[in-house]
Amino acid sequence: MKFSTKAEYGLKAMVNLAQCFPDQKSIKEIANQEDISQKYLERLMVTLRNGEVVNSSKGKSGGYVLAKNPKNIPVGQIIELLDGDISPMRCVGKFCAARDKCPSSVVWDEIGIQVKKTVYKIKLSDLIK
Repeated sequence: MKFSTKAEYGLKAMVNLAQCFPDQKSIKEIANQEDISQKYLERLMVTLRNGEVVNSSKGKSGGYVLAKNPKNIPVGQIIELLDGDISPMRCVGKFCAARDKCPSSVVWDEIGIQVKKTVYKIKLSDLIK
């Protein structure tokens, strides 16, 4: 199972915001500090805003701020907002047409459950240095 750069960079940006919570930061500041393309980061932040984990304000002094305390934002939520459902195989869950005939589906389901449980147990606040 691999996570995309969307999840990697989005999580870096969220940790950056968690470190200064409850203050806000501009996209430019975050992009420079995390060495992420500003354009790419803007797209990620729109997704995170739509997922209600960050709030934004426009204007010269605008920027992004976490929508809630970092203790209340699971890493799994960030990953799923940016990457979609966490699953080790495409065929896990409702997407499998041969589910009833596939004995290995038990393995993939269990791996998916455990990975999801792990990333949802980790809160954004746990990643702050």
